[in-house]
Amino acid sequence: MHDWRREHVSDKMFLLFLAFLVGLLSAVAAYVLHGLINTIVALLTGRFDTASYNWLYLVYPVIGIYLTSLFVKYIVKDNISHGITRILYAISSNHSRLKAHNTWSSVIASAITIGFGGSVGAEAPIVLTGSAIGSNLGKVFRLDNKTLMTLVGCGAAGAIAGIFKAPIAGLVFTLEVLMIDLTMASLLPILVSCVTATCFTYIFSGNAVMFTFHLDSDWTVARVPATVLLGVACGLVSLYFVRTMNVCEDMFARFKNKSYVRLLIGGTILSLLIFLFPSLYGEGYHSINLLLNGKTEADWNQILDGSLFYGHSEYLILYIAMVLLTKVFATSATNGGGGCGGTFAPSLFIGCFTGFLFSRLWNIHQIGVYVPEKNFALLGMAGVMSGVMHAPLTGIFLIAEITSGYNLFMPLMIVSVASYLTINIFESHSIYGMRLAKQGRLVTHHTDHAVLTLMSLESVIDRDYQAVSPDMELGQMVYKISRSRNSVLPVTDAAGTLLGEVNIIKIRHVVFRTELYHHFTASQLMSEPADVLTVDTPMTLVMRTFERTQADWLPVLDQERHLKGYVSRKRMYDMYRKTVHDLSQD
Repeated sequence: MHDWRREHVSDKMFLLFLAFLVGLLSAVAAYVLHGLINTIVALLTGRFDTASYNWLYLVYPVIGIYLTSLFVKYIVKDNISHGITRILYAISSNHSRLKAHNTWSSVIASAITIGFGGSVGAEAPIVLTGSAIGSNLGKVFRLDNKTLMTLVGCGAAGAIAGIFKAPIAGLVFTLEVLMIDLTMASLLPILVSCVTATCFTYIFSGNAVMFTFHLDSDWTVARVPATVLLGVACGLVSLYFVRTMNVCEDMFARFKNKSYVRLLIGGTILSLLIFLFPSLYGEGYHSINLLLNGKTEADWNQILDGSLFYGHSEYLILYIAMVLLTKVFATSATNGGGGCGGTFAPSLFIGCFTGFLFSRLWNIHQIGVYVPEKNFALLGMAGVMSGVMHAPLTGIFLIAEITSGYNLFMPLMIVSVASYLTINIFESHSIYGMRLAKQGRLVTHHTDHAVLTLMSLESVIDRDYQAVSPDMELGQMVYKISRSRNSVLPVTDAAGTLLGEVNIIKIRHVVFRTELYHHFTASQLMSEPADVLTVDTPMTLVMRTFERTQADWLPVLDQERHLKGYVSRKRMYDMYRKTVHDLSQD
């Protein structure tokens, strides 16, 4: 079958066909997930009294997290959290290969989590699902690593385009967040996937957009100061969100092997927060629509429904501020307790509340010209998304597309850029990439860094070395030298710990003098290596070490200093050139 395909269908045409298929399947996955979430939410909360608090808010989230953790533990049997970070890791460290279960497991797990009230988003699970579909289709047809990367980008772009009916946002998302370079070889397939996913989503769900928005008043130059300050505020809120999320996740990581402790802590925090602030239930898109479409105080006061604040409109600002501050804890508790979901929707949610709160306070204190609160709620969504994801283009085009808010394109750009520049002072990487960046495993648009990240130290280690003991005589070492492919002989003890190395070139003046064969031992001839590498040394550091030491061979040790093998400088550069060629070939 593969031979027939190669003979009758060109690689470019076949890639476009796969991109179409990935876009279709991503749209189906997004439609199924949102259908499951809406069904579960309607069954659980359809009869809730909006004029009073509801005790079941204390129960549903815990059940959801528990059911999700059981599903992951006994059916999936793998970690499926941090979907977009998992994609970035697959691109940088696993040749763009994602596991087969990722094509469905995140859909089911996130539907349970969010449907029962988990305060996370469905976007990251769907992006992981779309990317996994692309990756596994590529593996089925035995495509090369570069094509697999393109299909992973097609899946991610198609998922974003399908969820939000936003093809341009899907395209720029792969550029900014997944760091996939849009060469001529990858641009057209990704576009095909985006358009396909968007069209099929329209077929499945009609013409309605996710958020309805009607422009209050046209943007004017007089609002530039307020718009810039909103962008700065969004950047600071994004920083708060990212830093607090990391602290909370580190706390839950301490109980990594104690699932019931995590469930108890996460479930308790989440349930109490949702009971106090029902707006935190699920993705929160209903609350976003309330803020975007409100025209009177009565409309905006609906956000207090079902809470202890119901009927107290004087506490609206306090309620908005408290929800804004606690959303990050609700999201962290959901994932930390065992749930499954992403930070995409929470960033939109927090951004909307930030924009509304900023404009309300601005107008109350009459700082400058009046600013429309619903317009600024929309701008805030773009601002926080740009800051959290370090993706200003994604924030601009996504918000413009999902709300048809193209008349606000200029302020969208101002807020997004201001937010990105603000958070970039404190955090140089997105919430998805910061962990991989610390490990040196994040692919970026810097070509040299991207190539080194895509290379694997494991693949260049030469394990065929001739080790000698420290008391081995020169006569015995000659036999080892004759069989060695390296210019060094490692000297190790019985446990395999590296003690030093004998440089064959440096001892050439004694190697051929047989009368000295019993006068020298390895311990007398060995010296310290120019430097040592460890199995987890980033390739960027490996390359710098070779440049600094000018060594031809460097040993690779594990954490106990046991020798794993040697890395050749020549082999390193050969692989570097090959990776550059593969990455840049159109």
